[in-house]
Amino acid sequence: MAVVDVAIAALAIVLLLPSLSDVWSLLASLRPASRHHPARPPRILALVPAHDEALLIADTVRSLLEQDYPPDRWRVLVVADNCTDETAVKARAAGAECLERHDLKQPGKPRAIAWTISQLSLKDLDAVTIVDADVVVARDYAAGLAREAPLNAKAVQPYNDVRNPEESALTRMSAVFAAARFRGSFALKQRVGLSIPLSAGLCIGTDLLKRYGWDAFTLCEDWELYASLTARGAPVGLATSAHLYAQETKSLRQSGRQRRRWMLGKWAVLTRWGPSLLKSRKASLHQKLDAIAELMAPGPALHLGLVAMGWGAAWLAGLTSSPWLMALPVSLVRPAVYAAIGIACDSQPIRAVRSFAFLPLYAGWRLLSAVGALVTSGGLQWERTERHSEL
Repeated sequence: MAVVDVAIAALAIVLLLPSLSDVWSLLASLRPASRHHPARPPRILALVPAHDEALLIADTVRSLLEQDYPPDRWRVLVVADNCTDETAVKARAAGAECLERHDLKQPGKPRAIAWTISQLSLKDLDAVTIVDADVVVARDYAAGLAREAPLNAKAVQPYNDVRNPEESALTRMSAVFAAARFRGSFALKQRVGLSIPLSAGLCIGTDLLKRYGWDAFTLCEDWELYASLTARGAPVGLATSAHLYAQETKSLRQSGRQRRRWMLGKWAVLTRWGPSLLKSRKASLHQKLDAIAELMAPGPALHLGLVAMGWGAAWLAGLTSSPWLMALPVSLVRPAVYAAIGIACDSQPIRAVRSFAFLPLYAGWRLLSAVGALVTSGGLQWERTERHSEL
């Protein structure tokens, strides 16, 4: 019984950490924010690492080339990494420069990025944005990144949206959760100067690449880069007007391995960079709390599943009066508020609300998937997420 009580207390603390950081941010947000505007548009390279992405690469390249941005300040480069299909052919046909990498001993997106960066002349660039080969970007994507200039000495996260919200309840919920992050949680972080977690489209300044190189090689290289830059005191901002649209997985089968990889990848980053974050002299106490909370926090669906599991364990152990048990549902207030923001921002809010009828099933599946990931974590390797044509 005591073991269950301690486990529930630990779970409640982990789930409440993001809320504690947000309360701190709300208090700090009373300070005025400052903005700087560059004299000239920064020179940006859109780097597209692609492994067997012939299905969608042409759409990605076309959207990157059709930018309302000075062409002499914007370059698109695809690296076809260990491809066995026509990725390189289709990328070139769509108008992109394309490098081909063949190294079966060191496969994977992070190695492809590191190899490509080693081929570049960084002195001719201000920043590199890493764009996945299954996304499209808005015409003002480059201009949106440029609004956060100067870019050389920091990283910037563009706004990640869902390309296919109409395909299923799962993709619609994903669109809501994306808006919840970028218009809710991340907007608050930006307001008070906290680092923004990195994901698809991450943009990194060339001064940082010259100083540190590309040293993120775990299953979740974007989370690793976020943690390492935060520990080193490098700012990570938010480009809210740079919109990127990724194809969201439309079924549980399609998304299963991706979610397990993300969870284990975040855990690996936490164990590797957590001590450095806590010991960092360049990160504030608030920043340390927020970064650790982000690395430990489950997604909204898994969060709900963990709360249900905690209550079930407490009921079986006869601990229904534990004060820590009461803290579990309180931890759901934060994701519920942000989900409400996401629904309010959705173009079809009624459909968005209806999609949440799928949430209990999805939460249970995410919990079982997380348990399975922990059991089989030793054998999990990077694998390209299955994609599908939308037409």
